[in-house]
Order: sequence, then structure tokens, then C-alpha cells
Amino acid sequence: MSSSASNTQGGPDANWQKKSAEHQKEYKYLLKHADKNKVLKQLPDLHEEAFSKVDCLQCAACCKNYSPRFKTPDIKRISKFLKMKESAFIEMYLRLDEDGDYVVKSSPCPFLGSDNYCSIYDQRPSDCERFPYTDEDVILKRPHLTLKNSAFCPITYYVLEGLRKKL
Repeated sequence: MSSSASNTQGGPDANWQKKSAEHQKEYKYLLKHADKNKVLKQLPDLHEEAFSKVDCLQCAACCKNYSPRFKTPDIKRISKFLKMKESAFIEMYLRLDEDGDYVVKSSPCPFLGSDNYCSIYDQRPSDCERFPYTDEDVILKRPHLTLKNSAFCPITYYVLEGLRKKL
């Protein structure tokens, strides 16, 4: 393992955020015009390769800066786990965003520890479990989200770079 593999930027390429910003137009074009089947065929390998480069516990930018949606099943499951009434859980931790979705009231996520571990990891919202959606068709179906994620998530960046080079 190279010494740069564990840096706080989340991987061996310390300039990934700058490169991601420079490639946004190319990513946008790729997500709009690429052959869906070719992209989906590439995703499993690119996803695995990206996760091998990035230690999410070193990064945690997603948990520090953004909130997942807390859907009804998530709220039920997490509030039960925390031994709270759903209404109390919502009141303490969540707010409605501009899209009418429940999200956390504050950043970083109140369930993120100082060690970047999640205190509700086994019960986390489905959005957290699926993030950064680099192994599913969401990467194409929600290009705006994919582009946003590529600005702060090195895994999304590496997957998009892989697609850019292969397609």
C-alpha cells in the first residue's frame, strides 16, 4: 500500500477534486450520451476498483456535508433501534427539505462519530447503504446527482474517470 493511499482526500490521487471539477462537462456529456448497456456492463468492475482505492472511513465527506433521505421504512427501523417514538426521532434529528423529504437537521450527520464510524450503521437509511450509487443505474438516471457526488466523493470521481477512459 502506498503512503498516499490513506490520505484524507480518500485515495492515491490528491488532485482528484480539481480533476473532477475540470471534467464536469465531459461527465455530463458522457452521462447523457453514453450507451446505457455499455455503461451498466462497466459499473461493477469500476465500482470495485474505486472502492479498493478509497477508504471511506478516512473520507466521510458524504456524512460530513450532505444528508440522505430518511424514508418511512428508515424512520421506523432507526427509531425502533434507538428506542424512540418515530415522532420524537423526527423532531430531534430530521427536517423536511425543499423536495419534501426528511433529511438530517445538521451537518455533519448526528450519527457520525469522531472516528468517522456511523453509530447506526446496521440500521442506516437505504440512501446511505446504496451511496454513491456507482454500481447501479442511478448513475445514469439521475445525472445531476451523479455530477454533484463527483465533486465530493472520490469513488464517484474514479468511476466516472473509468467510464470516460473506457467509452
